[in-house]
Amino acid sequence: MKDTGLEMNHEASFGKVEIAPEVIEVIAGIAASEIEGVAQMRGNFASGVAERFGKKNHGKGVKVDLGEEGIVIDVYCVMNFGVSIPAVAQKVQENIRQTLLTMTALEINEINIHVVGIQFETKTEEPEIQEEM
Repeated sequence: MKDTGLEMNHEASFGKVEIAPEVIEVIAGIAASEIEGVAQMRGNFASGVAERFGKKNHGKGVKVDLGEEGIVIDVYCVMNFGVSIPAVAQKVQENIRQTLLTMTALEINEINIHVVGIQFETKTEEPEIQEEM
């Protein structure tokens, strides 16, 4: 049976604190989106429909696996054209690791970055308007 949450242990504890995997997905998704060079996170059909109705899915493009070997995070993102993919991917990994450590005190075993697309800048030129004299 799969765990439904991660338990945090503190020396002076008043009870237990559990963090749902969905919370880790949201934190990791926001941390990944903060990095310059990441165009967007990959979602699925359901998250795309939800966003059209105004519900922002901050955890899209992130999969958290709570295995026996530790916490493994897979991040699926689209990069901007022209960036150094290895450099941006490393910044994403570092930002996710640091943000999760700061917010949850959890050590992450692996953060895997999957680049699933490149976004090209689309320039839309405004048509020139000729004035009649």
